[in-house]
Amino acid sequence: MRGWTTTTAAMRNGRRGAALAAVLLLAACTATPANRQVSLPVPDASAADETQPLAQREHARILASYGGVYENARLQATIESTVARLVAASERPDLKYRVTMLNSPAINAFALPNGNLYISRGLVALASDKAELASVLAHEMGHVIARHAAIREEQARQTAIIGTLVNDVLSDPETGALALAKSKLTLASFSRAQEFEADGIGVGISARAGFDSFGASRFLTGMQRNADLKTPGSGAPDPRALDFLSSHPATPERVKNALANARQFSGPGGGERDRAEYLGDLDGMVYGEDPSEGFARGRRFQHPKLGFTFMAPPGFSLDNTAQAVLGLKDGGGEAMRLDLVSVPAEQTLSNYLKSGWIENVDASSIEEFKVNGFAAATATAKGEQWAFRLFAVRFGSDVYRFIFAAKTMTAPSDRSVREAVNSFRRMSVRESAQVHPLRLSIVTVRAGDTPEKLAQRMALGDQPLQRFLVLNGLAAGEKLKPGDKVKLVVE
Repeated sequence: MRGWTTTTAAMRNGRRGAALAAVLLLAACTATPANRQVSLPVPDASAADETQPLAQREHARILASYGGVYENARLQATIESTVARLVAASERPDLKYRVTMLNSPAINAFALPNGNLYISRGLVALASDKAELASVLAHEMGHVIARHAAIREEQARQTAIIGTLVNDVLSDPETGALALAKSKLTLASFSRAQEFEADGIGVGISARAGFDSFGASRFLTGMQRNADLKTPGSGAPDPRALDFLSSHPATPERVKNALANARQFSGPGGGERDRAEYLGDLDGMVYGEDPSEGFARGRRFQHPKLGFTFMAPPGFSLDNTAQAVLGLKDGGGEAMRLDLVSVPAEQTLSNYLKSGWIENVDASSIEEFKVNGFAAATATAKGEQWAFRLFAVRFGSDVYRFIFAAKTMTAPSDRSVREAVNSFRRMSVRESAQVHPLRLSIVTVRAGDTPEKLAQRMALGDQPLQRFLVLNGLAAGEKLKPGDKVKLVVE
């Protein structure tokens, strides 16, 4: 819950406030997380000094958005030595790179035009060997070598100019919309081509550096499997994955191309993977959300640094994002959002609920009460398709805002959300001190060990076997060999 700045301007300004609030809420709840967890203490991304050079401002914003730097000297040394090896084998050995490991569970990596490379600890944890890590780093170097980031900046500026013309100059809205759509299509198509080009450059660099050229295809496959775990049993693909304006081509396409590129350099098994050494470097690293940023374990959300906790209603799964804690109930008929807003001390919570930040609030439903000693208020609101139950809880100098949405708000569902809010309480100093992050433990496979047996040792209640397989790059039914090293997620 980083920054916990409210994102409800659209709720305040639109005529269809309540309905739009549902759309924003549910879109956030069903989205694949950008992997960023919620945290207040990290400086807001907008706080970057605008007088600094562009690269410095972007660096500051990236750190603010992705939890800052993940400090791990051993892993940092491994990443830097891998980059140095890749640079020497690249088309531009004269370029200089600076690598930053981000304290985020997201599976992400990107580059700035000046050679700043960023890689999240979530991505480092997902990679199963040094060849997979090298494939990602080489891909990002490919963007820098081909000047994709610089070109993308210029394209974005052109799109922004077109957008301004559409909004301020063109009188025909249909013509304006068409012009803007065409500019976005050009930018997106170019980005897809860039991704394929960077894949090709990256595989070549990695192979020439002596790494297994098939690392890219393995990692891309693992990344897709990891993404699939986030929406189990949904029955339908994520509609955004079908959007041809997506800035990244579909992973199956990338895997196919990565395999074709790899075969130009060697057959399977050629090149170094350095799996045992790489896994040794991962031993003990933080996995998943960092408790200092707030984290969800099942229905329970805890934020030791801010000192509060609550339990979501039964059937809800929680996701900690940059703006809020989001929850979605199995089946998708109910959703929730917890965020933080600034409310003047002199303004009552009842007045805040009807102040217009969300429309169609039933004033007769407003009531004030106490939540474990904290002042609170609740109300209902209705949109065209969704019913809302709103809560505001004053906790210290801030107000925490619970928004529950349901297609049909029944008496039992209304009671369950009230119970969830009533579970909001201050964490004791002892509780906060006892909260520790999950970590990776590298263990040696023994005779008789199976994926099913080892998965029972995973400190993950959600799909432990599937997560064990994905985390270790194993196929369903694949046998383990005694003496091999595997990753476990432990307390």
